[in-house]
Amino acid sequence: MEEKIVLDEREYVGLSFALGNVPLLIIKAKKGYVACGYISKEAAEKFGDVAAFVTGVKTFDDFMKAKIKSFTLWADDVGIREGMSVKKALELMDQ
Repeated sequence: MEEKIVLDEREYVGLSFALGNVPLLIIKAKKGYVACGYISKEAAEKFGDVAAFVTGVKTFDDFMKAKIKSFTLWADDVGIREGMSVKKALELMDQ
């Protein structure tokens, strides 16, 4: 399912897909995305994605309360850091 996520007048695309016991969740910005633990950091690195990852989320509300746990080298290049809010990471990916 796709839904519009609005944060401080910026729009992002939220993707949710029911898998197993918890959903796969991704929020896409212009230059990258923040994803739940279903997405592999190793694969994102291999493909050169600007990506950051959160864990322990089941809804987009949970997602927005989570902190960044890990990120790709390319996300590091745009300023993403461990412990950063998802909102801040998306803002950096949206520039």
